[in-house]
Amino acid sequence: MKKTKKMMTGALAAAALVTLTACGEERGYAEPTGTDCDDWDWDKETGTYYCDDNDSTYARSYYHGGKYYGTKTSLQKSADYKTYVSNYKSGIGSGSKGGFGG
Repeated sequence: MKKTKKMMTGALAAAALVTLTACGEERGYAEPTGTDCDDWDWDKETGTYYCDDNDSTYARSYYHGGKYYGTKTSLQKSADYKTYVSNYKSGIGSGSKGGFGG
């Protein structure tokens, strides 16, 4: 019984650590790198990154899934983004339903 209790305690501690680590990555993916944009901001409305650097070739662009979108409309029309929103709203990969947080 003691072995089982120790094993369960260890498993629960590991699960808690994984959960806390996942919460730290609240946005699901990293900010883009390797571009001339020096100011990527998290856009809560779309749940994506937005380039807020007017001197960049990516100025006012959105970044999602490894792709750049020149407008919010082009982002929202993409099949990948529609799947992302659908999964997020269904609760897959989100801590809670409703909004992208950040």
